[in-house]
Amino acid sequence: MDLLKMLTGKNPDEYEKAANILVNNSDKELFAKLVKQDDFLFDFVKNNVANRIKKACNKDNYLNLMNFLDYYSASYDNVIAETLFDFGGLELLPAMKEIFVNGENGKKAYAVKYFSYIPKEYLIELLPMIRETAESDFEPLSINSIDLLSKLEDIEFKDKAFGLLNSDDEFEQYNGVRYLVAYRAEDALPKIIEVMKKSSLSENIASEIPYLVPVEDLVKTEDGILVLCNIVNAIPEIIPASAVLDYNLFSVFENLYLNNLSSSAAVLLRLAQEKFAQLTENEEYLFDCDKNTKEEVYAVNQLLEGIDRYKLKNLLYDELYDGSDFVIFAVDYAEEKEELEVLLEGSNPTLILKVLTKLKDKEALTQVHKDIALSNIEENDLKRFIEAL
Repeated sequence: MDLLKMLTGKNPDEYEKAANILVNNSDKELFAKLVKQDDFLFDFVKNNVANRIKKACNKDNYLNLMNFLDYYSASYDNVIAETLFDFGGLELLPAMKEIFVNGENGKKAYAVKYFSYIPKEYLIELLPMIRETAESDFEPLSINSIDLLSKLEDIEFKDKAFGLLNSDDEFEQYNGVRYLVAYRAEDALPKIIEVMKKSSLSENIASEIPYLVPVEDLVKTEDGILVLCNIVNAIPEIIPASAVLDYNLFSVFENLYLNNLSSSAAVLLRLAQEKFAQLTENEEYLFDCDKNTKEEVYAVNQLLEGIDRYKLKNLLYDELYDGSDFVIFAVDYAEEKEELEVLLEGSNPTLILKVLTKLKDKEALTQVHKDIALSNIEENDLKRFIEAL
């Protein structure tokens, strides 16, 4: 009898029986097998299983869930924590505090999820430690801790995360972004975007922002379109191709082209045309994707193929100036040498290097171009790179 197959299946008689066996027998082996399947089961299946586990629990057997804390799963931590609180209430608090203080990270993550159901006055003494676990390298513990601090409206942690955005260390800045997004600090968005514009981790930062503000709202602003440019540019190396579904990119692109086409939107759409053409031309990019993702990627590509590139090109040229936030993307689609040469007069070393490389690719790079660039760049390492082009 394959209890795991029964538990995750569609037959009510079978999955109810399996759920009762799991809970009544405190079957750690079955729960461990279930957790190992996390990456292979659809979300709706895991949600069904969570509901089946909850239904199988009662006041006489709910404590059996404590034996499952050895196997952490973000798919089942909430149902376990909620059920423990529903039946055990505050009586379990001393035991869960002990687990939080002395347990392994997985157990700590379960305990923190349980704390999210506890009134704040019972958690005051734990706040310093929860702030520490919010910065844990074990991501589930960090996420659960930050989520709890957000519910508790803990300003101390929020202020510290804001402070990280001002760090000279880009990885510290990125941690600050992650913490603020997990905290759901929407008021941090302007500062996060400011950091994104200057960071070499701009794509990583952009990938976090849709968890703070929906993509549909982001594209209503120039800064939001810039976020989308970084997101599209990061697929699939940093952001998985499944983002096409997560962010509803088909509707986003379609609406931009039909109703809100601007020079910045033109840059995004031209970038997306090139990116999705690459995704569909190379099977390796979509090899591990599920059927729905593959179908959506091809649908988006078909949509983008129907967009007039000449129309986009005429618009995106308005972003070909040194002060544009979109110039680093737009320059890829500049064809006239004169348009590129003007950009060498700017002060952005990253842009200057990109322009020089593009001129070289077009076999149009001259010593004059290099001399202009050298006069506008101070870093010796960059100067040596330019001289070697």
